[in-house]
Amino acid sequence: MSRPRVGCNLLWLVPSVVGGSEDYALGLLGGLAASDELDPAEVVLFVNRTTAATHPHLSEQWSTVVAPIEGPRRPTRVLAESTWLAHQAQRRGLGLVHHLGGLVPWYSPVPTVVTVHDLQPLVLAGNFSPLKQRYLASAIPASVRRARRVVALSHAGARDLEYLLGVDPERIVTIHPGRTPPDPRALDAEEARRVRARYELGDRPFFVLPAITWPHKNHIMLVEAFARLAERRPEPLLVLPGGEGPAEPALRAAVAAAGLGDRVRRLGRIPRLDLEVLLANAVALAFPSRFEGFGLPVVEAMGLRCPVLAAATTSLPEVVGDAGVLLSPDRPQEWTDAMEDLLDRPDHRSELASAGERRAAQFSWRTAARRTVELWHEELYR
Repeated sequence: MSRPRVGCNLLWLVPSVVGGSEDYALGLLGGLAASDELDPAEVVLFVNRTTAATHPHLSEQWSTVVAPIEGPRRPTRVLAESTWLAHQAQRRGLGLVHHLGGLVPWYSPVPTVVTVHDLQPLVLAGNFSPLKQRYLASAIPASVRRARRVVALSHAGARDLEYLLGVDPERIVTIHPGRTPPDPRALDAEEARRVRARYELGDRPFFVLPAITWPHKNHIMLVEAFARLAERRPEPLLVLPGGEGPAEPALRAAVAAAGLGDRVRRLGRIPRLDLEVLLANAVALAFPSRFEGFGLPVVEAMGLRCPVLAAATTSLPEVVGDAGVLLSPDRPQEWTDAMEDLLDRPDHRSELASAGERRAAQFSWRTAARRTVELWHEELYR
């Protein structure tokens, strides 16, 4: 008897553009591939050409079907999900399709599960263009209605689904993402010297916020807080890796208006190893995001023994627990004081580093993979 077949929709995945949802999809698939004790059914990935070229390892690990579309063309992707993907699901005899990117197409001939990363488009609609607002305000509720089950990445996200969209709690499954083990070289002293030299950091202490400049990441507030710290302390830097988003012009204007000059280092996209080295050597991760479905950068930082300052919003208290410092995303003085406290108290930094390392160990992609497979089996054999 042949095993049931489950499709994973990755047509939405545009590498280096979709942010944390890309890390989630790759991490989950990695957890599935590494979990030999699981019987995940026969998995078929559906990807666009851009993703296939950027992540060739996917086709080495899984049966992979490449759609005749390029990743960046959103209208083409949306249309392909309800036409090409629907045809492929029928043709290949799939018993279930898991849409990992948050939306279910308007037509699917087989049962579906959807992972909803967060409901920010409904809560902070002003962060999106008017056209995207209208589309997501309709597409997200319709998606959760079409899906048999809805995966939330945190209990906070599950509550949003229940209270904002009226989703029956019995249809919601909370599955925390895992932590991808860091490159061992991230903790090497020679790598630290190389990265410091590459980004001209010298021996100065620095805080880091790795994020695309989306408005909800709250870069502007952090710059204001750092500007107050810079008035008191001449040595620390603020390091900002990550791609350019809609808030990029406002960020550059804020840095200029505060007269911070080279005290703020805007790095853009950098290699993953370099980012891990920065986290391993930073005074702290400063993560003032106003809205997170989970908060993978926080877990990655804690796993590298990087102390965490995070906003006390949405899922972040759930992820950080008592292993970091939680602050208001609207009070820059709190962030200024917290950053200065960590500069002055190395013992406190060490305590947070140890607590964060223990906390990060609780998040595992293998556990996420096991729970996902259990969900698939529930739907395949119901």
